[in-house]
Amino acid sequence: MKGPLAWWNNPWRPPRFLIAITIGYLVWSLLPVLIAVAYSFNDGKSRTTWQGFSFRWYWGDQTLSVWHNEALHTALLQTLKLGVIATLITVPLGTLFAIGIDRWRGRLPAGANFLMLLSFVLPEVLLAVALLFVITTVAVPIQLGTTAQVIGLVTFQVSYPAVLVRARLATIGPQYEEAAMDLGASPLAALRRIIVPMLVPAIFASTVLVFADVIDDFVLVRYLSGDASTEPVSVKIYNTARAAPTPALNALASLLLFAALAAVVVGFLVYRRMTRGDSTADSGIGGFTGEA
Repeated sequence: MKGPLAWWNNPWRPPRFLIAITIGYLVWSLLPVLIAVAYSFNDGKSRTTWQGFSFRWYWGDQTLSVWHNEALHTALLQTLKLGVIATLITVPLGTLFAIGIDRWRGRLPAGANFLMLLSFVLPEVLLAVALLFVITTVAVPIQLGTTAQVIGLVTFQVSYPAVLVRARLATIGPQYEEAAMDLGASPLAALRRIIVPMLVPAIFASTVLVFADVIDDFVLVRYLSGDASTEPVSVKIYNTARAAPTPALNALASLLLFAALAAVVVGFLVYRRMTRGDSTADSGIGGFTGEA
């Protein structure tokens, strides 16, 4: 068929309408971020008028830059500290939880699995208020601050590695473990020497996901923060955004963005190297996004 209807009747035609929607969504989402990052390099104090390129708000200004302003410096370090500590606790717990539910049968593990999945739809603000109520009204040896923030973040994030590792276990199947036990390995040895190494890509992908999500968290860390020294970047930006802020806030947010992007890029490269030659995993970006 020729003519104006030939392109429309072609089943393999590019979905131009969907492509336009996708491009429009990306531009709408990324343009404000790019503008905010660009003005973090502004030489003047304005966040709306470009006055020249400079690293003043990163380290050049001896008083107001992120490097020299103690409040901003402390917020950045607090964010990275929460990200590292919460990730180191969450990922092993989530991995053990996934293996336990996968091996355990009965009503109790089914209920635990339901509660784990429930955390995906549980409003974060509800969990934050509940933890705040417990810490401030119940006699527990926990004070608002870093410890409370880590407990809240681990509680909220543990389901992510659990779900990812369980998905990886389902992909692997029981045949490798059964073959190892047929050759004389104990169940624990088969798990440690066969299954766990095969879970490393999912564990690493969940590590990247949890770290990137923790450093971006706002609700939990705001409710559970103590004094100003325990306010991370998200809370610091919220508290100072309306009080005549300088582009130093843009620089602070940009550093957090760069850290998250670096974690994702490094995570993808390491994941691709780990899954090279693995027939049970996709080493491309689709496999990585499927895991994380």
